[in-house]
Amino acid sequence: MNTSLALSLARRACVAAALTLAAGVAHAHEGHGAHGLAAGLAHPFAGVDHLLAMIAVGVWSAAALRGARRLAGPAWFLLALLAGAFVGVQTGAGVYIEAGVALSVALFGVLLLARRQLPVLGGLALVAAAGALHGVAHGAEWAAGTSFAAYAAGFMLGSALLHAVGLVAGAWLARVPGWVWRVQAAGLGAAGLFMFASRI
Repeated sequence: MNTSLALSLARRACVAAALTLAAGVAHAHEGHGAHGLAAGLAHPFAGVDHLLAMIAVGVWSAAALRGARRLAGPAWFLLALLAGAFVGVQTGAGVYIEAGVALSVALFGVLLLARRQLPVLGGLALVAAAGALHGVAHGAEWAAGTSFAAYAAGFMLGSALLHAVGLVAGAWLARVPGWVWRVQAAGLGAAGLFMFASRI
């Protein structure tokens, strides 16, 4: 994939995030009773916390891992996401899940700053932990009595699409000056802390 296409996709992702913020969507889970493939597909795009976290997984994977191993970050996140969703269906979101989801965005900022300094397994463990938190939030939104499989397929596909955007953006960001990388990582961390502070 060429640099101009990567830049275009990265810009589109940034515009999408900005529009989401401008719309005032501070919480990803204001409605309840989501059901069906379409609702599941839309869910990762519905809140800025999910949007930023999913893209960050891809960005970190592109920067910290090599070759085909870059798919490990999204794979670990998606597996933990699905497992967490099953927990969310059974237990609900709980009072601290929203704060935890926001904090995961801040932790992704730290993860991006650390890049290759953190052992790969440590980074993947953090990615999986974040995936489980996001999964619980997704699962808690499911409308009982409807097809969980269709809903889960939707949010898994939506998350995978955002991971792909992150992988492309991460490959581009790997070629920019180091200060650009640090600024975007710090911005992600600050956004996560802001959302976290608004939820505690």
